[in-house]
Amino acid sequence: MAANVPFDVEKLTAYLALHLNGFIGPITLDKFSGGQSNPTYKVIAQSGTFVLRSQPPGKLLKSAHAVDREYKVLAALKSSDVPVAEVYHLCEDTSIIGSMFYLMEYCDGSVYWSASLTAVKTNEYRSQMYDAMNNALVALHRINVESIGLSEYGKAGNYFQRQYDRWSAQYRASALKKITAMDELNQWLEVNLPADDGKVCLVHGDFRLDNMMFAKDKPEIIAILDWELSTLGHPFSDLAYQCMGLRMPQGIGSIDGLKGVDRASLGIPTEEEYVATYCQRMGIEKIDNWTFYLAFSFFRLAAIVQGVAKRASQGNASNENASKIGQFVEPLALMALEIIGQEKVTK
Repeated sequence: MAANVPFDVEKLTAYLALHLNGFIGPITLDKFSGGQSNPTYKVIAQSGTFVLRSQPPGKLLKSAHAVDREYKVLAALKSSDVPVAEVYHLCEDTSIIGSMFYLMEYCDGSVYWSASLTAVKTNEYRSQMYDAMNNALVALHRINVESIGLSEYGKAGNYFQRQYDRWSAQYRASALKKITAMDELNQWLEVNLPADDGKVCLVHGDFRLDNMMFAKDKPEIIAILDWELSTLGHPFSDLAYQCMGLRMPQGIGSIDGLKGVDRASLGIPTEEEYVATYCQRMGIEKIDNWTFYLAFSFFRLAAIVQGVAKRASQGNASNENASKIGQFVEPLALMALEIIGQEKVTK
């Protein structure tokens, strides 16, 4: 058994051989680095290479780390225009490895962590990669959820009201100290919640560059990863969440944003251009309440980060660097308050 695998590999091998057609052991496992949520392992078996994704150990917040929901949405999207890995088996028996898990296809591609895509050689290639992300997001938001069996995948009603209620509650449940900026942001969001406009679609919930796996030889997405936060919701939540990430400076955790970067010199679209392309593809003229959507994205990410810090304090976080991530909660809230302040100045 590998040193970083905290469960019985032989027991897992026997289970997979029994429940997965054609699966042949023995197997070796290696945990993927990066990520703060659901432990993910590369599984190399005699019958092929797979990926195992599991819930973290320990007591979990309500509705968090729902790998069974990930499995369901990936299975539903198998024959759609949205690029996803194929899933093979969901195990809800926690006695096998200590938590729920599923097994899926291993996709051999490239994941990028810097929004400036400095590892890419040409501006044209970078531009095509951003266009591929934009196109994949539109493909996701155009999915007919009834036709793929996901009409009950989320609750009805005002999505942002529900999301605000959820993440406010989870932030309070995981807070380790008082953060004034988060309290101010929380209050502003409550007062400025937009009215429900009736827009509903399948949303990814964590649509960002490092959750895209690109082909190694062309600017094409072969799989969108990490569907833990997916649900039926408002399409602008995904778009704003991605644009939030592009607004961040370098050095916020493991992700480098584009704050202060000359996008034109790299062939990367501006936020206005990226949003305009999305709107054109979706057949809409513009997006109202953009400041709220951005500010909420920062708040939601800060609440997620706080949850990781809470798990680290209890000793059950997935990533060894999780204990350090709590320091980013306040900066994220301050960035949102800065966006809100800029809007007030321009009015």
